[in-house]
Amino acid sequence: MSDHVEKGKVAAKGDPNVDLMLRVQEGDAMAFQELVVAFEPRLRRVLRHLVSSDSVAEDLVQDVFLRVWRARKNYQPTAKLSTWIFHIAHNVASNAIRDRKRRKEFQTPQGDAASSAVFSIDQMAMASTGMMPVRKLDKMERADMVRTAIEALNERQRMALMLSRFECLSYQEIADAMELTVQAVKSLLSRARVNLKVLLEPYVEQGHLPGQDQSTDA
Repeated sequence: MSDHVEKGKVAAKGDPNVDLMLRVQEGDAMAFQELVVAFEPRLRRVLRHLVSSDSVAEDLVQDVFLRVWRARKNYQPTAKLSTWIFHIAHNVASNAIRDRKRRKEFQTPQGDAASSAVFSIDQMAMASTGMMPVRKLDKMERADMVRTAIEALNERQRMALMLSRFECLSYQEIADAMELTVQAVKSLLSRARVNLKVLLEPYVEQGHLPGQDQSTDA
């Protein structure tokens, strides 16, 4: 058995959600409800940044849980449960984005939170070159600005960033969730940090950029 699988089993043993999922695997509906409560806000946050729409993200969250339930018999406790669930979420989001692009409908829906951002990408890019004056922002404006910058990243950079920064997954866990190599994950995060730094540096104090990596190789 590979070192990776052995490490995965060690991680799984320390994850209380694995025991919960094993109950779900046996058809325990109450355990499944506990799982939904534990993961719903986390999934909504990640998917919201991937599809730039609250309503679409909500639908995708439900799709993820439906797939978790249907695939429960296939679950193997060889890693933290979050790795498996975010792998499903990544596939669900990728399919949704691809389908919407195919229908030429992939745009930010009117009325969603993203449409209320106070900064456009063009404005932020101009500010990064010194062509536009930068004023001090309040907390809400900074949040809008960061969200706009993150949504300017491509899908895979956004996913890797969300799993690293907000879910605190390791490089290996992100690689497993996204079906990539560890080196590919490191490269995605590096490019995401560079892209965010260009857009956000005029507004954000050094060392506090949202792309600052917190993953480890563990």
